[in-house]
This record gives sequence, C-alpha cells and structure tokens, in this order.
Amino acid sequence: MKNQDSHREPPIAHRLFAAGGPSLREHDARFGRPPTGSAETLVSTLEQAGLTGRGGAGFPTGRKIASVTGRRPVVIGNGAEGEPLGSKDAVLLTRSPQLVLDGLQLAAEAVGAKTIYLYLPSQVAVTARFAIAERAAAGRDRYPTTVVEAPDTFVAGEESAVVARIEGGPALPRDRTVLISTSGLRGRPTLVNNVETLAHVALIARYGSRWFRSVGDPAQPGTMLVTLSGASGGQSVVEVPTGIPLTDVISHCAVTDLRYVSAALIGGYHGSWIPSSAFAHCTLSRSGLAHLGASPGAGIVHTLPIDECGLARTADIVAYLAEQGARQCGPCRNGLPRLATLFDELAFGHVDDALLDEVHRALGLVDGRGSCRHPDGTVRMARSALTVFAHDIDQHRYGRCDAAVATVQSTGHSRARHSECRA
Repeated sequence: MKNQDSHREPPIAHRLFAAGGPSLREHDARFGRPPTGSAETLVSTLEQAGLTGRGGAGFPTGRKIASVTGRRPVVIGNGAEGEPLGSKDAVLLTRSPQLVLDGLQLAAEAVGAKTIYLYLPSQVAVTARFAIAERAAAGRDRYPTTVVEAPDTFVAGEESAVVARIEGGPALPRDRTVLISTSGLRGRPTLVNNVETLAHVALIARYGSRWFRSVGDPAQPGTMLVTLSGASGGQSVVEVPTGIPLTDVISHCAVTDLRYVSAALIGGYHGSWIPSSAFAHCTLSRSGLAHLGASPGAGIVHTLPIDECGLARTADIVAYLAEQGARQCGPCRNGLPRLATLFDELAFGHVDDALLDEVHRALGLVDGRGSCRHPDGTVRMARSALTVFAHDIDQHRYGRCDAAVATVQSTGHSRARHSECRA
C-alpha cells in the first residue's frame, strides 16, 4: 500500500484494485490462488481481522458466516446497488471480479454450500459471466456460480429482497420473523454478503488478519471503497483506509475547495446530512462519525455545493424514496408519500410553525413502524436535514434562500436559483 502526505493527496489504498485487469490471468499474476483451509480457520481469521460488512449494515463478517448452519446452505454475493449515489460495487465487479468470485467460493466452502449465486445489476452481468466462464474453463471452482440480474430499484438489494428475486418473485423486502441465515432461499440456510465484503474475504484468506489491520481505523480496520459525487460534478470511486479524515476525501477527491461546499450526505439516501463546519472533526468510519449520528453506510460521500438548496435537494430525495417504497405497509404506502408532500412544501412553499409541526409529527408516525428498513432510513436522512438546514428553514420563512445568495457571491451575477428553491 502506498501512503502520501494527506495535505497534498489523500492516502489511496491499492488492495482491491491491485490487479492489472479483470482477467483470471492478471488476477493470478498479482494475487495467486487463494489458500484452502477449514471453515473454523477462515471464520477465526476474519474475526481476528475485524472485517465488517461493506454493504451498509457493518455486521461482523466472521460472525455472519458462522451463523449459517443447517442442511443444504446457499451463498449469495450481493452486488445490487439501487442507491443512485453508489457505484462502488459495479466498479469492483468490472475491475476485480475474480476477487469477488474467490470470496464467494471461500464463503461457500466455509458453510458447506454447493449452491452459489451472484446477484448484480444488468450492466455488469456480462463482465461477471465472462469471469465465471474463465474460471470454469480453468477448472477453478468446485461448484458453479449462477448470475441473477437485479432490477434497478432502491430496495432490490435488501437481503430478503435478494432472496425473493432469486426465488423468481419480485425483488421486495419481506417482513422477517426468521433470520435468513436459518431459513432463506426456499427455506434453506442462506448467507448473503456484499461483493466488496467478499473481495476483502479473499484478501484476508491470502494475507491474514495482521495484514488487513495494518491500515485503517482500529475499530473498523482495513480499506473501503467510497463513491464520491456532488460538488465535483461527477461520480468517482476510490479505495481508502477506513478512518481517513473526511476533509481529505472531500477536498482532494470530490472538490477543489471546501469553501464551496455547505454540507455532505454521508451513507447515501438512507444516510445523514452533516454540515461543512463538522468536516474537520470527522473521520470516515463508524466511530469517527458516531458523534454526529452518521455512518459511512455503503461508502457514499455526496457533497452539496453552496449554491444548491439543501432543503430542495432533500425534498427531491424524499420524493424519490417515496416512489421506491415496497408499498407493503402503511409507512410505505401512506407515510412516505405524505413526507414527500411536506418536504416539497418546506422547500418550495410557505414555511410556518404549523408546517414544521406536521413534518415532525409525520416523521414520528413513520419511524419504527415499517415492515422493512426503508421507511426508517428515509426518516433518518430527513431528520438530519431538519437539523443541518435549520438556518435555511428560517430563511425560507421569510421568502429567502441562502443558495440564491451564494450564487450571487460566488459567480458575481444575480441568477437566483428559484428553479431549485422558490421560497
């Protein structure tokens, strides 16, 4: 791994993307073949490494693998990214598919599974199938991997939705009363791991727990893939050590000048807004963001330019999440659409105490009452917006918007952004 002065360039890691290309030949030239060993050895090594899931939940990977017991288990690699701000899994499957497939086979061996699936978006299915065919031609894998394409919806990557889709049904979350590790795909014990997590499993099996812990936050060690977007005007994916200062990620990877960023959405649409004033006191890890009630989630950092209204951006996100709900419970069918209407009024309409009281009341009615985590994630993001953009709310009461003022100050002309904020 290569580290450079963080004042000049953030420490970019070269682990997951270390191979020269996606082919099996390039993969083997860089990493060699993965070792074989007992399930107990792999689980113990993963627990010592402290690897946690990179799909958002952050559950300890060794413990998750160990929890899958019973007859005819199934292993699923989850690469579905319904999150519009995320592309790390697609990039990983394009650049390093063989690491993911190594991790899938190792996980399958650890739980004794003969049935293996790779669940991913259609745009990376061709690359994945080619990588699987290469391994088959080389006699690499004991059991074949079946590719199942995920629909392009926000909830399609939720664990129970993954299982439902592979069974042939719609990719909708289920009201889980029994753990998937006990009864998942067609009632069989099932392990579902994010593809980045599986790639880390493949590296830890080769290089060990001490190597993995040699970088990153001690409480959540290793590296992580981060999708950056927002003020930079584009989207990029980088691999960085966990615990990297947030200012390094934002100022050197996302934008050129922090003065032009007012806030950042950390963790994606189910994440949390944090103000730019807090950037200097944050690192990109669970422990480094906990004091703000935030989490890296699936590795998303989306910056908000100072000339974009945070309330308008939040209203757009809430409206999208309301449309993407599973519509299997009251909070999804009624609560989220109501929140979308209220946030639209907050961003573009008349703001007063009655509106704010109704916003808080609606959030309370939705929170904790859904059949899946989608309503709760929406509430978390919306509540963080009310805190971070509290000053903007006050401005909207008087028909003003700081984003319009910022546009004038930064560009020198009077183009008010009432297309985004008509307060």
